[in-house]
Amino acid sequence: MEERARRWRLVLGGAAEGALDGGLEGADAGMDAALAALYERGAGLGASAPRVARWLGDIREYFPSTVVQVMQKDAIERLNLTRLLLEPEMLDAVEPDVHLVGTLLSLNRVMPEKARESARAVVRRVVSELEARLARRTRAAVAGALDRSARTHRPRRAADIDWNRTIRANLKNYLPERNTVVPSRLVGYGRRQQAVQREVVLCVDQSGSMAASVVYAGVFGAVLASMRSLRTSLVVFDTAVVDLTDQLHDPVEVLFGTQLGGGTDINRALAYCQGLVTRPADTIFLLISDLYEGGVREEMLRRMAAMTAAGVQVIVLLALSDEGTPQYDHDNAAALAAMGIPAFACTPDAFPELMAAAIERRSYDQGPMASPSPIP
Repeated sequence: MEERARRWRLVLGGAAEGALDGGLEGADAGMDAALAALYERGAGLGASAPRVARWLGDIREYFPSTVVQVMQKDAIERLNLTRLLLEPEMLDAVEPDVHLVGTLLSLNRVMPEKARESARAVVRRVVSELEARLARRTRAAVAGALDRSARTHRPRRAADIDWNRTIRANLKNYLPERNTVVPSRLVGYGRRQQAVQREVVLCVDQSGSMAASVVYAGVFGAVLASMRSLRTSLVVFDTAVVDLTDQLHDPVEVLFGTQLGGGTDINRALAYCQGLVTRPADTIFLLISDLYEGGVREEMLRRMAAMTAAGVQVIVLLALSDEGTPQYDHDNAAALAAMGIPAFACTPDAFPELMAAAIERRSYDQGPMASPSPIP
């Protein structure tokens, strides 16, 4: 077929067979069949695990991994293949990604034992890839922020002077006739400290809509927990609250300790997390939630205000994922913004810089932290 006609035939599907000269052959025919099974009405994959497994193998042969992940997600949603994911042969055939991990975690409580081992292998592979991508940047950004935040007003060496902060602290001493600033007070980096410098509490909404955020939060929680200068806690919640801090050494165990789905009681989770805060002025509290509160809204807002008044730095992430602008409760987000509590979406790649900014904000007495990915 002529190249332009071939492309149109693949886009339009079997309905265009008569309108275009010639048919598809070889790999094009296989690609067309794989697309038709998913997207053409009346074709379908059926409920046969072997047939679906073969289809998964076909799409991995014909399409790049990014396209395969989209087609897998569409197949699970459009053709209701969730039940088939409980079959080990299906799990061995799929292309692992964050969305698949979220689906597997939602099936955790009904997964038969024979599928659990395969599911863990899938989750571990995705977690390992995420750690390789994100862990080093997170540790470097956080460690650098902690070093910079350990400031001193008596730096011993010129290399210890933080010139940006020094100039900012001495702007009142600007001499226009000499076009210079006279630094009457130096601000320097302090020595590296081995003791815990910050407490981080991650409070994660595990309702079904937050699946990708739960996966990323589990990985980041494990990375932060590996840093001795931080004391990291991880709490997940729906209508109940579960503390997974003691499992942070293994993010796969963390993820299998979650239970995606169910309702949302942010107020109850906040009540528990308030009990974890021992050093308010040195604590960063991150609530990862779409803010659709199923508990007592007024009490939830009062608790957020109380933590802020006590000196805790409170940040709300409406999503921690690459999925774009999330759905969220605009009224609750506006109420928090009125308290000075930022609420915004954050991509995983921006999270290291978010943590660094949160650590430095209090040390340098800056204003409200800017959103790296604001939502209109």
